[in-house]
Amino acid sequence: MMNEITIKIKKKSAHEYIKGYPLITKEAVVNFPDMEEGTILRLTDESNRFLAKGYHGNQNKGIGWILTSDDSQPLDQAFFVALFKEAFAKRQAFFNDDATTAFRIFNGEGDGLGGLTIDYYDGFIVLQWYSHGIYKWKSVLLAAIKNAIDTRGIYEKRRFDAKGQYLESDDFLEGETAPEPLIVKENGINYAVYLNDGAMTGIFLDQRDVRKTICDDYAAGRTVLNTFSYTGAFSVAAAFGGASHTTNVDVANRSIPKTREQFLVNELDPSAHTIMAEDVFQYFKYANRKNLSFDLVVLDPPSFARTKKTTFSVAKDYGKLLEESIAITNENGIIVASTNYAGYGMDKFKKVVQDAFASQGRQYRIVEQFTLPADFVTRDSFKEGNYLKVLFLEVK
Repeated sequence: MMNEITIKIKKKSAHEYIKGYPLITKEAVVNFPDMEEGTILRLTDESNRFLAKGYHGNQNKGIGWILTSDDSQPLDQAFFVALFKEAFAKRQAFFNDDATTAFRIFNGEGDGLGGLTIDYYDGFIVLQWYSHGIYKWKSVLLAAIKNAIDTRGIYEKRRFDAKGQYLESDDFLEGETAPEPLIVKENGINYAVYLNDGAMTGIFLDQRDVRKTICDDYAAGRTVLNTFSYTGAFSVAAAFGGASHTTNVDVANRSIPKTREQFLVNELDPSAHTIMAEDVFQYFKYANRKNLSFDLVVLDPPSFARTKKTTFSVAKDYGKLLEESIAITNENGIIVASTNYAGYGMDKFKKVVQDAFASQGRQYRIVEQFTLPADFVTRDSFKEGNYLKVLFLEVK
């Protein structure tokens, strides 16, 4: 059992924890002492009245997460077994769906334990640890997970170091090793994933509903430009939906064979599509020179990216990205504008969209709007946990 320390919460912040706010911030604490990450934190108000219990783990803007509002609740293996079983039960419809075999089964604070997510890939699970603090609980949590669910094999991603970046390691933990690639299904489409190949597996599971909507409602007969295309998952969905052609642009050279593979595992001919390694903004210049335009443009950039020549950040550059996209989108075409940048709420994101279209003298209409899918459970008391913002924009 971890050590327990009582900390006092400032009066102005105490009511937020009473209402269920899960993130412990340094600004909310009267005086935060030095301690080891992983320590149990017992929160009281300035009158020593109990508020909640959690643990210390430095992650993003917080110093820990709330686990329970019951002072008598021991934070032991039984507590976590119950937590995991409840979360897994919520996803029963996904477990029963043969057409989708990859999804999230535990979503951090949304399921009651900030700092840990668990993704399911056709019987294999991938744990993602987001702080040293939660990683200190690894043995207890791993035992609880194995009590709550049967798996073929277990992998982990340690998404922390001194700079908060991904810590490279051998990701395999125990059980059976997954094939490389492991073929999973999403709404009947195959995707090749790699569970032991760095921070990312080859598909972003939080975009499942967006890919389905592109496939079902927007792809037929359209030309598609997929920017920051990674492994081409949006393009495969579009091709399944009857897109006439997809163009895939990503600065990473490895995106070319990865995208080809995604087409091939679906018995689609990658040579019928354009797949290139190029800076997206350089591609926009090329498209303008060649008078290229598209019926559907997908914009799903990382929050921050640096190449030898350029630096991109959503905070300062998303408006420019949209402007460049508007210029090469056909009339009545669709721009799928997406971001997981925590600094934007949906209202702020819509304002960026509005300003970009105004600067280009173009009109638009929001025809679809998405946040996180059902398996990425969030809580009303922590709005910032619902990080995904996606708008389907019809260009006039």
